[in-house]
Amino acid sequence: MKKHSYSLCAIAASSAFATAAYGQSSVTLYGIIDAGFNYQSNANGGRLFAMTSGVNQGSRFGLLGSEDLGGGLKAIFRLENGFDVTNGRLGQGGLMFGRQAYVGLSNPYGTLTFGRQYDSLIDFVSQYSVSNQWGGYISAHPGDLDNFNYSFRSNNAVKFTSANYAGFSFGGTYSLGGVAGDVTRNQIWSVGAGYTRGPFSAGVAYLNARNPNTSLFGGNSATAATATAANATSPVYRGFLSAHSYQDIGAGASYTYGSATFGATYSNISFRGMGDTTSGPNPSRYTGNAIFNNAEVNFSYQITPAWMAGVAYDYTKGSSNNVNEGATYHQAEASTHYFLSKRTDVYLSAIYQHASGVDSTNNKAVAAINVLTPSSSDSVKVVRIGLRHKF
Repeated sequence: MKKHSYSLCAIAASSAFATAAYGQSSVTLYGIIDAGFNYQSNANGGRLFAMTSGVNQGSRFGLLGSEDLGGGLKAIFRLENGFDVTNGRLGQGGLMFGRQAYVGLSNPYGTLTFGRQYDSLIDFVSQYSVSNQWGGYISAHPGDLDNFNYSFRSNNAVKFTSANYAGFSFGGTYSLGGVAGDVTRNQIWSVGAGYTRGPFSAGVAYLNARNPNTSLFGGNSATAATATAANATSPVYRGFLSAHSYQDIGAGASYTYGSATFGATYSNISFRGMGDTTSGPNPSRYTGNAIFNNAEVNFSYQITPAWMAGVAYDYTKGSSNNVNEGATYHQAEASTHYFLSKRTDVYLSAIYQHASGVDSTNNKAVAAINVLTPSSSDSVKVVRIGLRHKF
């Protein structure tokens, strides 16, 4: 990460005068470039070998800035772009700053920000999932249905994040729907809290999205999302997009003992009030609620200061009320990283997923690794070798 600090006095005629009149300002340029090769045993019926971008961490660059306003108050901003290093395309549906874009104020008690931002599940729980540690998006829970892997952001969001009080912190977000005559339509809100003491860390959070197909899932688009389009593609839940609301309850924890770290997450996800075609398409004419329970356990070990390895297992169980029998997904992964320097590492990941039951499309469930092309059968294996550089 390269940091460039600019005093406003450098722009003004007199350095001494401007330093007295204005607070110190800084802008940090940072980024990640991740590229490598995927082997997939079944991609819609055929084997696939391809170069891909941003698997372990999304390729990005960003600007992070602050200005000291005095008395402990600072103005802050962040603009963060996602891109595909293999072809130069913008990520997040073609948005220029699709990862994050916000401005706000901070003081010793907390931070208040406005813009396109992460929800409280991401802030307080997602770090306990291997997808945000060493596994990458291919290790995310099926379809990233609980959003632990940052698949979706909240537009038009107001966020408050507290300071750290003896290891305890809390926060919340509220995203304005912006629909005339109905202040609740397309709204998204979340709350969460976290606690860290020594080697132990834990977090809990709740997310609620009204009309999720257009509000939450439709936020990765350069054009306004419409209810006629399916704005999520994974067969794990794309058939449930007529839900009037989406609810996500998550918890996670980790404990470090020497070179070993043990972690676990749990999430309960529900698509509620299906059959609302003003929210999204309903080809299977579902009504009622579809519910998923997800549990992950993970373990990693720092073999040497430059070499780590980890394993994880994830279980997803779908059930429903007036929908179908639901689908079950078993997923296992192993990864290893070797750091050539503080900023550059090479990594190798292998993942296996098995599906059973009936998925959201009302068909026999197929294995569907997050982001990748779904399998044509109930199982799939993926191997990834990649290079990641941070700046």
